Formats: sequence, C-alpha cells, structure tokens
Amino acid sequence: MPMSAKVFDHILSKFPQHFSLLFAYGSSIFPQSKKYNLTKEENMIDFIFCVDDPLAWHKMNLVNNRKHYSIIKYGGAEFITKLQDHFGANVYFNTLVQIEDKLIKYGVIRTSNLIEDLLDWKFLYMSGRLHKPVKFIKPATNVELQKALHTNLQSALHAALLMLPESFSEDDLYTKITELSYRGDFRMYFGEDKQKVQKIVQNQVPYFRNVYADHIKSMPLLHWNPNQNLIEQDGSSAATLHHLNLLPKTVQHNLLVRHNKDGRYRDLEDILQVVAFDSESSHMVQRAIEDIVFWPSITQSTKGILTAGIIKSLKYSSRKVKKMVKSLQ
Repeated sequence: MPMSAKVFDHILSKFPQHFSLLFAYGSSIFPQSKKYNLTKEENMIDFIFCVDDPLAWHKMNLVNNRKHYSIIKYGGAEFITKLQDHFGANVYFNTLVQIEDKLIKYGVIRTSNLIEDLLDWKFLYMSGRLHKPVKFIKPATNVELQKALHTNLQSALHAALLMLPESFSEDDLYTKITELSYRGDFRMYFGEDKQKVQKIVQNQVPYFRNVYADHIKSMPLLHWNPNQNLIEQDGSSAATLHHLNLLPKTVQHNLLVRHNKDGRYRDLEDILQVVAFDSESSHMVQRAIEDIVFWPSITQSTKGILTAGIIKSLKYSSRKVKKMVKSLQ
C-alpha cells in the first residue's frame, strides 16, 4: 500500500525545513514484486534532503535530533559539513533512525553539489539514484536544479542507448539505465543483493515509463511502439557520435584518458570520432562509467561507517548481507 502524505508530513516535521529538494525512494515507496517482499523491519524508508546551506541545517538538526548522529556529533556542525562536502560522494547519511514506528535513513546533500553530479556525473551517486523512480515530496523550485534533473535523465538515455542493440524492449532500456550507477560499484561484488537491478525494474515499469516516456518520444533517433513493447534506434556511427557528444563531462573525460594512455595526445573531438566508429564502443562507454563509480562507492561506504558508528554500521551491513544471501538462494 502506498505511503500516505500524512505519514511523510509527520516524519518530516521532526526535521529542520529549508529543503531545495526532498525525495524518498526504495522498496517501501515502490513495492517490489510479491516474490521479493521484505519484512516490515527490512522496509526502511530512504530520504534525500537537498539543502542550500548544510552547515545551518546540521546546526539545527543537532539541536533537534542529536541522537541521530554517531560520535561525530562531538565535532559539531562544521566538522559534519566538511565531512559531507569533501569526502565520499558529497552526501552525509544518518541510518537506522527510529521515528516512532518508522525506521528511516536520510542523506543530506548541498544543492550546488547535487547540480554538479546531475550535470557532470562527477560521482554518479545521487545522479544515479535519480535515474530511477523516486517520490518527490518537495519538488525543486530552483530553475538551475530543475534543468539539471532534466539533463540527468537525458544523459541516462544517451548512455543506455550506446549499450543497447538496434532493437530492444522497454524493460531492456530500464534495466540498462538502472545498471549505469551499479556497474563498477564494489558493493555489487560483496554485500549487496545480487538481484538488486532486477528487483528495481520488475514491478516498476509503469513508474519508469512515467519518468522517461516524454524523453523517449522527443528523441528523433528512436522509434517506440508501446503496444509491441519494442524500441528501435538508429545504430549508425553518426547516431553513436550524437549520443557520445551528449554524454556527461566525466564520462567523456574518462574516454579521453583511456584512449590517450598510449602516449599520443588527441583531443576529445578526435577521440569521440574514433569511439563512434569502433565496434567495441558500447564496452568503452561502459568502462568509462565504471571508472566513475568505483572509487566513490568505496569512499562513501567508508564514510558511512564513520557517520553511522560501529554498532549501526554492523547492523546495517548485516541487513545487506542477509539480502545478498537471500538473493543467492
């Protein structure tokens, strides 16, 4: 059963406001297929709080919700904000927070850092989360943030199309989009549900369609037949180059670095031309994206141990391992 606005309002009333964007995500928001049903204890509600001034926000939250923080709270709001902004993927999480009968996790990110990740895929962390359906509780009113959210979805489509054949299903597209921010994530090798991508996509196709339908229809190189669950794309080198030119800056930079490892320097325009005509272009793009994801996935997880504290980290990790073991059975 979908969570009511009243439940959200009650939970969020416990926090300082001043959000530039606020959304919830996860299996408690978008129920998974019945065969993947989680227990009530496992159904933690996940929130992201985007704020213009995290220092002011953490100061207020330390007054109202000091117990949410680990021992790091003794460093004060300044230390917490520096840890948020300069280590990991620019997000600070408090996890396993009990608010009456609800268990939640919430992350805090600076508006300017979110915009940068949405546009450039600097970490592909929050931008990757926003490739998938989320429930916007407080939508963005900042025009720059609105544009960045729109661009992030278009970037996800361009990247996914580069890794798909000329003909594919709608489910294939959403699966490839979902995989973007998981490929290269070290947690997918250990400690994460092995069926995570499948679980996200299954039973959520209508939500994905609601996110991407207008973007798909607006792309001239695509032909979508919803009745036949079929999407066809132009597979020419010219079309490939078109998608490559519209990839986020960090993906393009990684393609440039990889191709110039031979000691010859070629500019980005030359490299994208080379990739567009290479039969292995999809694998090249995939590796360039994996290069983004790998290190932030490690540093953000390390930061999570600090911000959650040892006891909560062990509890949270054990929940993840249980899901992983269950997915292997």
